[in-house]
Amino acid sequence: MTDPNPIATIASNPSAKDIRGPSPLIAIANEPPAKLIVDPPLPEPLAQGRVFIQYRTENLRVLPVFGKGALDVSPRLGHIHITVDDAPWHFVDASGETIILVGLEPGPHRVLIELADPTHKVITSETVTFTLPHLQR
Repeated sequence: MTDPNPIATIASNPSAKDIRGPSPLIAIANEPPAKLIVDPPLPEPLAQGRVFIQYRTENLRVLPVFGKGALDVSPRLGHIHITVDDAPWHFVDASGETIILVGLEPGPHRVLIELADPTHKVITSETVTFTLPHLQR
């Protein structure tokens, strides 16, 4: 049986824009600030000695686009910097996918995740702390 009022059914579901954000094909005037939302490591991999950290951004698309010229792109572009255990160096990720860390020693750890613009200027950051268990072999 077909729905006698399909428009009402469509209207009750979230729109693509509600879920995915604004279209990347149209410039946004007065863009709201970029946000970084970071989850704690997933418990199942952590129990096996692997660190999987999921994150998402709002008002910024994570893409491998760098340089001063990319600052004028709308919607806004950026990437993340990842620093493990206060290391004097970090690595860059522009995939937008789950961060995966392996090979860390058992014990407490700290991961700094920074949201950066195309020139590597940090916009905002979040820190995740966790303890890797000692694995029985």
